[in-house]
Amino acid sequence: MELAAIQDALQAEGLDGWLFYDHHRRDPLAYSILGLPETLSASRRWYYFIPSKGEPRGMVHRIESRHLDVLPGDKLPYSGWAEQRELLPKLLDGAAKVAMQHSPLCDIPYVAMVDAGTVDLIRSFGVDVQSSANLVQLFHARLTEAQYQSHIACGKLMDHLRAEAFQRISDCLKSGESLTEWAVAEFIREGFARYGLVTDHGPIVAVNAHASDPHYEPTAESSSPIRPGDLVLIDMWAKSQEQGAIFYDITWVGYCGQQIPEKIQEVFEVVRTARDKGFSFVKQGIAAGEALMGYQVDDVVRGSIRDAGYSDYFVHRTGHSIGTSVHGTGANMDNLETHDTRGIQDYSCFSVEPGVYLPDFGIRLEFDVFVRNGAAEVTGEVQHQILQLGV
Repeated sequence: MELAAIQDALQAEGLDGWLFYDHHRRDPLAYSILGLPETLSASRRWYYFIPSKGEPRGMVHRIESRHLDVLPGDKLPYSGWAEQRELLPKLLDGAAKVAMQHSPLCDIPYVAMVDAGTVDLIRSFGVDVQSSANLVQLFHARLTEAQYQSHIACGKLMDHLRAEAFQRISDCLKSGESLTEWAVAEFIREGFARYGLVTDHGPIVAVNAHASDPHYEPTAESSSPIRPGDLVLIDMWAKSQEQGAIFYDITWVGYCGQQIPEKIQEVFEVVRTARDKGFSFVKQGIAAGEALMGYQVDDVVRGSIRDAGYSDYFVHRTGHSIGTSVHGTGANMDNLETHDTRGIQDYSCFSVEPGVYLPDFGIRLEFDVFVRNGAAEVTGEVQHQILQLGV
């Protein structure tokens, strides 16, 4: 736990403290930020309050009285609900404004970990509960130099595997060997194992209209063949196995044939232009020392697609935070699904992945951006043209 840095951040935000709370491990952010053991099992409610100044303090149930022993400060014991409500104001010790893992109107669901009833309980003591979203960014979503290096190393393996997967498709088209979306997905999963990479699900291998479903995944029972004249989209994400490793997440597209249809080429160029405008906006803004917010990046990318006449077919945010989970807890590039006003932090990672999804086919192009030492970089290979497969 970075106590001094947390207290500095609380003072900068004009907050009296940060109140952590959990029951049955509903808030993984609390465990990570406080440095609590992964094996800790909380069957009763616990609270831990970090004031903007002074010593932190906690509150634990008597049958789990040792649960917060690894953290500094006194721990108030309680048993019954009435005693809990009597002690909570003492825990807060006159604080008027505190942060919790709460998001007004659930604008940022990634930090909305505390139930509404507990927020009501704290507010019943006359305490103003604010969102901890900015604090979570600072103390959970910012990455280390070692994590940056893990992301870069993973990216090199992933880019090689992505090229292998498209080459596999191309070779089968040339030889006439039958191949399905599912078979390519299995090929990629085997590659993850071969390169020592892990993931939670996926990858997406989608042909034609399946590529119009942003979260389509083939199954062994339901999978389309890949044939000449097909558009193929591959979205793949994974990380290395070491503790604290960071995901790498990319999407590329290919066409099975020599002559790419005009409409597919047109949509590809629309998506590529929007992607590149989004990254240029970030790169220039970070280099200039500007305080960029997630929604602003989405506005740039979405505006480019709107100007091309395809706004109705761009149905998701521009990008998401990336961390030890493929969807991290930092700022998302989003002014559609949420209005993300969080600033893009140094040592943060996120995707830029616009897409246009027409009834017959969809195109999404995704790369990862790392902001580091006042500069923004794309962390892997970049697709500039549609891959031509089987030619």
